[in-house]
Amino acid sequence: MDTADIRREYDWGDLNREDLDPDPIRQFDLWFAQARDSALLDPTAMSLATSDLQGHVTNRTVLLKIYDQQGFVFFTNYESTKAKQMDENPNVALLFSWLHQERQIEITGSASRISSKESLKYFLTRPRGSQLGAWVSPQSQVISSREMLQTKLDEIKQRFASGDISLPEFWGGYRVRPQTVEFWQGRPNRLHDRFEYRRQADDSWEINRLAP
Repeated sequence: MDTADIRREYDWGDLNREDLDPDPIRQFDLWFAQARDSALLDPTAMSLATSDLQGHVTNRTVLLKIYDQQGFVFFTNYESTKAKQMDENPNVALLFSWLHQERQIEITGSASRISSKESLKYFLTRPRGSQLGAWVSPQSQVISSREMLQTKLDEIKQRFASGDISLPEFWGGYRVRPQTVEFWQGRPNRLHDRFEYRRQADDSWEINRLAP
């Protein structure tokens, strides 16, 4: 199928250098608040690209759960494909696509596991069903059927029937410490506004406009 005629003009807004916060996390906070307060579903959804040392790249959508000056945090099974790749090669990329506002934010940086204490703090805030799910799924592994998952779920429900659900030792968070953060605003004629923050040796940020 030829999809070349599926197109639209981007004219929702613009992005100017003088409007940018000097700090990319504060700038992210501004755009995130605008996305959250709009009609957008799942504003925390972000693509996560990882690769192993042989250059095999995988990509999937994960949910941002914490962000601060230290970086961007999400949670996963430590035996999943993405976890194994990040443990082998910590260089990753994140992408937020808020296309209803004709915006994207791309983040590159290094991923590392957060502490068990931090993971437990978040795990305790999850709905009970999500806590059970963390125990049930052997993430990224081949399984015989969905019925196998249901059987495992029934077993885990029985195991924790009389008390709180403990944090699985194979589950927890990763924090991506950003090296670059790019803010992309769609503009007419594909002449988009792009600004990249790049971390310097002293942890200050250099801001440059990029060609669209």
